[in-house]
Amino acid sequence: MAAEPRINSQRTNKLMSTILSTTNRTLSRQWYERAQASLVEGVNSPSRGSAVYQDGPVVLERGGGSHVWDIDGNKYVDFMMSFGALIQGHAHPRIVDVVTHAVANGSHFAAATPAEEVAARRFCSMVPTAEAVRFCNSGSEATMLALRLARAHTGRNKFLKFEGHYHGWYDPYCLNGNSRPADQLGPPDRPAKIPDSAGIPASTFDDVVLAPWNNVVALESILREHGRDLAAIITEPIMANMGCILPRDGYLQKVCDLAHDYGALFIMDEVVTGFRYAPGGCQEYYGLKPDLSTFGKALGAGFPIGAVAGPRAILDRLKWAEGMVLHYGTFNGHRLTMEVVAANLELLSVAGTHQQLYAMGDAAIAALRDVFRRHQLPAIVQGFGPMFQIYFTSLDAIHDYRDYCGAVDTARYSRFVHALLDRGIYMTPSNGLHWIISTAHTEADVSALIIAADAACSAIA
Repeated sequence: MAAEPRINSQRTNKLMSTILSTTNRTLSRQWYERAQASLVEGVNSPSRGSAVYQDGPVVLERGGGSHVWDIDGNKYVDFMMSFGALIQGHAHPRIVDVVTHAVANGSHFAAATPAEEVAARRFCSMVPTAEAVRFCNSGSEATMLALRLARAHTGRNKFLKFEGHYHGWYDPYCLNGNSRPADQLGPPDRPAKIPDSAGIPASTFDDVVLAPWNNVVALESILREHGRDLAAIITEPIMANMGCILPRDGYLQKVCDLAHDYGALFIMDEVVTGFRYAPGGCQEYYGLKPDLSTFGKALGAGFPIGAVAGPRAILDRLKWAEGMVLHYGTFNGHRLTMEVVAANLELLSVAGTHQQLYAMGDAAIAALRDVFRRHQLPAIVQGFGPMFQIYFTSLDAIHDYRDYCGAVDTARYSRFVHALLDRGIYMTPSNGLHWIISTAHTEADVSALIIAADAACSAIA
């Protein structure tokens, strides 16, 4: 684990002048008022609006490295990093150069291009289980395609998802993805199905089997009843939709083994974790062999992207033939994005890159834990390396959706992050997301976070 960054008095004084200057967001509020006239809630995703931000969004105008600036001119250290998409930080010089040169020759042709072969070759060289890859445009598209492939391959329709996991907004996945009162969840071996959205026919969920995560006993019980009907079990390797919840030792391999015992595919959703915890994602880190895996976010370094990877025996079902798995898309393999993906994967392959991510992340985690200890606040910092989350709770650890729903003070977390926003730290106040470390973050950024966190703890005590 990396040592906690040293914070000397000269740096402290300089940083304090920055972190106390972000409370004037007059132009952001004026923009938000105007935007509500033409945009639903003034935004294009609920995670950006008043459902999360008390006084409306902080309206960002530009970014560079580990920093962003809002339209009022306030400067922040960014630890949200587009929900993890910006693994290289903002406006990385290599990415900017690639985009500048590529767009001058045409952004997209909806045709075969050299860039997609380069991107695919680099992808397959990094992801251990990727004999082939199919690119799409988002993580939601990738998980949708993975389920279609699994159903075609097994001839079965049902699949199992876990409580609290988010696999995109495809209808069958929109189940038990949002926090609910603990008394609504039902028993662990027979969880209540709670849709996340209106507009989805109840019959859609007839093919969904729900299970608690990190609970082998409950999973085995559920599989004894439904296992032979399942096309797939899909899971995040690290539960990222409720912050950062780690798998128990050996749990993921057990899920994989159980899926195969019942003739189902094991799908690993690496949209959040892919290329972040290791060059080959969590499947490399944990030594797993999923039948299919999905990617997004960090793969595109800020550009929209999704990918499904796996063995030829499954991916080749996409070939044009009778009984094929249909997957169209005008923007699949978007030329500009493919150029970025190829460059990004090359950057991520450089020796020492992931060690740097771990060093910065582990330093931030250790220092935040120390801040909460000093302020005697009931808070834990969970995760490791490039991704973590803070929970205000009396528990020693959050292991699953039920712990999160029943024992985490999300309102206090929101107040804490709003206090950080006033002190030059940009982060979403939603406790269900997670803190992200990019290759652009430095010890100075971690120091700024710790100073702001110290002040924020005093503000919410």
